[in-house]
Amino acid sequence: MLCFLLLGIACTYYSIHTLLVLKKLNKNKIECFGKIVSYESDSEGFKTPIIEFETSDGKTFRGKPFIHSSSDLDKFKTYKENINKNIKIQYNFKEPENFIIKDHSNGCTVILVTVIGLVFLTISIGNLLGYNDIF
Repeated sequence: MLCFLLLGIACTYYSIHTLLVLKKLNKNKIECFGKIVSYESDSEGFKTPIIEFETSDGKTFRGKPFIHSSSDLDKFKTYKENINKNIKIQYNFKEPENFIIKDHSNGCTVILVTVIGLVFLTISIGNLLGYNDIF
């Protein structure tokens, strides 16, 4: 049960942190177009776009979106057709490293992690309080 408790705390912390950054981004957001310059694969083969954009003060920034979800299909696709493609992004003008792809389903990932975290917390706290018959 300790593992469930730790997983629940970690998922809930991630969700709260992400929601706070998204709230700050929404408050200080600037929309612009960025260009996909490449894709970076992680150790499991999931690909994340590397996007380059110019901030409102004329500085060029290159990085990964703050939130990006991948599917198993990402392991097999090359996405070469997306290189140098312009996409709409939103960034926090105070912290341009915190940007997201506009019209991307960012909320689905956060909601899923939140639900998983709450389920783990409920199960572990219930068992720690002695409600073993329910779980």
